[in-house]
Amino acid sequence: MRNFDLAPLYRATVGFDQLADMMDRVLTNDGAQSTYPPYNIEKTADDAYRISIAVAGFAEDELTVEVKDRALVVSARKAEENDSRTYLHRGIATRAFERRFQLADHVQVTGATHTDGMLHIDLVREVPEALKPRRIEIARGNTVNHRAIAAQDA
Repeated sequence: MRNFDLAPLYRATVGFDQLADMMDRVLTNDGAQSTYPPYNIEKTADDAYRISIAVAGFAEDELTVEVKDRALVVSARKAEENDSRTYLHRGIATRAFERRFQLADHVQVTGATHTDGMLHIDLVREVPEALKPRRIEIARGNTVNHRAIAAQDA
């Protein structure tokens, strides 16, 4: 795997530290990421998303959904079973897992539901009014700001 030097990015940008750190994490990942459990990420509206994770075999009380440090952390731990079942084939994996999703700025988790072996986590992006684009009126170049002149004369 190639190694990329992101030092020029750090020198040429201001305020993009989080983006550079995220790229650093992605590029240094060894590629041995677990594929268990499988999941989907879908866009349900312009600013709404849903993460669906296949959690067959887990009860609601064995699942944990947390948001910490701008990361959504989904984990599961199966309760100890003390039964004497003998499996001829065991294809349903119920091993413990932890899956992390990095959340973008202003993305909030609005809820989670567990139905039919699927864990659905709903997210919404809520951009504050101060950060939304706004139109600036352009004044004519030959007009004079009369209030500024009056303030200077006083």
